[in-house]
Amino acid sequence: MKQFNRRDFLKLFAATGAAVTVSTALQGCAGIGKVSERSSVKFDYGVASGDPTSNAILLWTRAVPENSAEKQVTLGWELATDENFSTLIRSGTATTSASRDYTVKVDVTQLSPNQRYYYRFLGKNSQSPSGKTQTLPESGLRPLKFAVFSCANYPAGYFNPYSEAAKDDSIDAVVHLGDYIYEYGDGGYATEGSKEIGRGLPSNNNTELFTLADYRRRYALYRTDKGLQALHAHAPFIAVWDDHEVSNDTWENGAENHQEDEGSFIERRAAAVQAYYEWLPIRPPQGEANLTIYRDFKFGDLVDLIMLDTRIIGRDKQLNYDDYRDASGQFNTQKFQQDISADRSIMGKKQLNWLVNKLNNSSARWQILGQQLLMGKMNFPAAAFAADDRSKVTPLLLQAAELKKRLQRGEELTPQQQAMVTQVTPYNLDAWDGYPMERELLYRAAQKASKQLVVIAGDTHNAWHSELRSADGTHVGVEFATSSVSSPGMETYLSLDEKTAEQLAKALPTIIEDLKYTNLHQRGYMNLFASEEAVEAEWVFVDNIRSTDYRVINKHKVRYTGR
Repeated sequence: MKQFNRRDFLKLFAATGAAVTVSTALQGCAGIGKVSERSSVKFDYGVASGDPTSNAILLWTRAVPENSAEKQVTLGWELATDENFSTLIRSGTATTSASRDYTVKVDVTQLSPNQRYYYRFLGKNSQSPSGKTQTLPESGLRPLKFAVFSCANYPAGYFNPYSEAAKDDSIDAVVHLGDYIYEYGDGGYATEGSKEIGRGLPSNNNTELFTLADYRRRYALYRTDKGLQALHAHAPFIAVWDDHEVSNDTWENGAENHQEDEGSFIERRAAAVQAYYEWLPIRPPQGEANLTIYRDFKFGDLVDLIMLDTRIIGRDKQLNYDDYRDASGQFNTQKFQQDISADRSIMGKKQLNWLVNKLNNSSARWQILGQQLLMGKMNFPAAAFAADDRSKVTPLLLQAAELKKRLQRGEELTPQQQAMVTQVTPYNLDAWDGYPMERELLYRAAQKASKQLVVIAGDTHNAWHSELRSADGTHVGVEFATSSVSSPGMETYLSLDEKTAEQLAKALPTIIEDLKYTNLHQRGYMNLFASEEAVEAEWVFVDNIRSTDYRVINKHKVRYTGR
């Protein structure tokens, strides 16, 4: 299969890189130009900011011309220190065109650290909503708060977790860990009942996404959600993609949800990546040496937030249990153990070396890894995988939990019962469990650098809290994983009612050694608090996503002080 090489990346980002207007203090006070010079545009998709540093912030909007024949538009923008825009500190003009899907990015530089700003865009006869953003602290140990999100599926429901976080004035930044959109068509994953609640896919975008126009329209659809618009206007985003921004279970050169008769995967991925950079408030890679999405953000002396790409840039293809079963259903354990123990990469060696270097050189109190997939070991009883239908999985897991409790009390079990407890296997080979050798390399690097890892994850649609331990049992950190915004979780996969989902969630930490907490059935997000003394995770869950009428019904909080 054709590799997506350096030349392909350069061609892809030639347009997106040029789409950013850079404003410095020297030229940034030039003004927004005459009203007559600005275009008549609509700001139907709100505003956003992202990729903050101690002296810069990226501003975003989409300015669609009122005259559809107009291929290029000009608009003004303003940045102020007050919400009434009485104290303007920067203003200017920006242009965009149909070639960029009329998205606009302004990279405002030479700003003050740890400063709140307000911004807006201006057309000839229109004005965008105003947005609030802030730069990062340059030094010091000021406590921080992040709102962490993952997995927002438009047909599955309303983005009420976004709406809830947008009410919180104490958030310093939003960290989005991917699956910002989903690529499925009508009738695909999580589209059941979507039309009944007013979340059906429109006729011009109701098939699976393949082309640039497809992906652009899907982003436009998602950005009509009022909760998402409100959160983007409320705080700067620090975002990274997962698989559904391209296709389910993406790896470096393919995806589970891309078939040979669906055209070139490389072209599909190029279209998806271009649309992502157009629609997200993120700086596009510049130049041949920086064609990657992984990057880091320094919050003074307190936190180094290191954002990783465990999906696209260098991942080897996932293993699949079905590939190790013969026609009779017999599992080839020897071959599986050989393959899973091989030198396979989830990040790519270049990114791994970059990460190790970041850990070695970080002087912050906390190193937080923002990435997509569960890093903690999730070894489930193998008997659950042998069940001939899903309805038997939960009873087997609950039975295994009771047997393990008996074993911990010193009771004698039959050989068959002991095997049910001790014979375990990873439940998700798409996560770090499918790449254990590289995980150990990372753990050893963290230990050598004397760093305690704090890992945040998404992807699974459920909440998790795990201790991170190396193969020899050494503690290397902690993992906090957020639930989904709207995508259904394990409760749907296993057909669990609320009571059974809660019962299983209480049982799993007994079965899984390093697991401390999980929630398997509620949608929401995660707050992450960082101070000099501790990192705390708070999971926030809402009661409803089938309409915009909701309330917060559950919270769970844990504290990690390092070891």
